[in-house]
Amino acid sequence: MMRDLPVLTFDADDTLWHNESFFALTEEAFTQLLAPYTDPAALRERLIQTERRNLGVFGYGVKGYTLSMIETAIEVTEGAVPALVLQSLLDLGKEMMAHPVTLLDGVAEVLEQVAGQFPLMLITKGDLFHQEDKVARSGLADLFTAVEIVSEKDTGTYSRLLARHGIPPEQFVMVGNSLRSDVIPILEIGGWGVHIPYHLTWAHEQAPEPLGHPRYVRLADIRDIPAWVAAQFSLKSVVED
Repeated sequence: MMRDLPVLTFDADDTLWHNESFFALTEEAFTQLLAPYTDPAALRERLIQTERRNLGVFGYGVKGYTLSMIETAIEVTEGAVPALVLQSLLDLGKEMMAHPVTLLDGVAEVLEQVAGQFPLMLITKGDLFHQEDKVARSGLADLFTAVEIVSEKDTGTYSRLLARHGIPPEQFVMVGNSLRSDVIPILEIGGWGVHIPYHLTWAHEQAPEPLGHPRYVRLADIRDIPAWVAAQFSLKSVVED
């Protein structure tokens, strides 16, 4: 990779394509299935607690979420949940696994534009099988010089990835929707964190915004990336081309 240029790195879910909105729809179906047994608000809170408890066991992704729905259903019904409800929860999980990959507006055009200017990386966390499948179905894979699927996004993970690829932190730009996973760890190791919010944020990914940090920027849309990179790194050709 050319070390006089920044390495633009992108998160996948809710940065390049829709993801959390499908979880929200599934959660709504989950609350309807369990409505005879508990209050929807209390059920959602129980599910969040179960997901957090299970992250160290199942990791991130649809499979762990499905198992957490089933566990929560068993708990709130004190073991009385009907088999048909459990089957419905399994079916919801399978539907999420097979859901089409829908790119966010402007993603394809922006990545094609910047791919001609910079080395691009994709770093996403979650289930290896599902994330590999989504990357393949997105039609974007060939634009990246490297794709990394990790179990967690923290300072240790990012530091190991930068060392493996020989990228100085000050030339590493991470673009993502999660402050907790895509921004704050990057700032802590000396890189650039670019936050592009998605309209929904999973409770586990919420974190205080690092306002005032010299390497933090919040953009409204991925289509703002070329102009920001050009201005930040004094590269005219990004916007001229």
